Amino acid sequence: IYVLFPLRGRTVSLLKVVVFLSSTMSEIEEVFKRLQTHKGTKGLIAATSDGVPIRSTMEDGPTHTYCALVQRLVSKCSQSLKELDPTDDLTFLRIRTAKNEIMVAPEANYFLIVVQDNS
Repeated sequence: IYVLFPLRGRTVSLLKVVVFLSSTMSEIEEVFKRLQTHKGTKGLIAATSDGVPIRSTMEDGPTHTYCALVQRLVSKCSQSLKELDPTDDLTFLRIRTAKNEIMVAPEANYFLIVVQDNS
């Protein structure tokens, strides 16, 4: 069974989503509670490794944009890292811009995105 996510027009295995939800949602909720208390946190997003948002504190538009772009970035960084050292894995990605700091923690089945105010 596949589910169509209309904002991105992507199909994802429903089984993959169900497995993700059952195994990690309580863990993600704990992380969200802890990170929301940090000063300057603008948004938190959890997404499947395919870039499908599962939980977010941001509006739908920015959530889908961050998920799609960060998923591609994590994929490209992981591939590049494997070319440098095939035995190494990407564990954390931090991007600092003039306005924001975007932190990404990729896991096997999902990734977490934290967007913080840079000031």
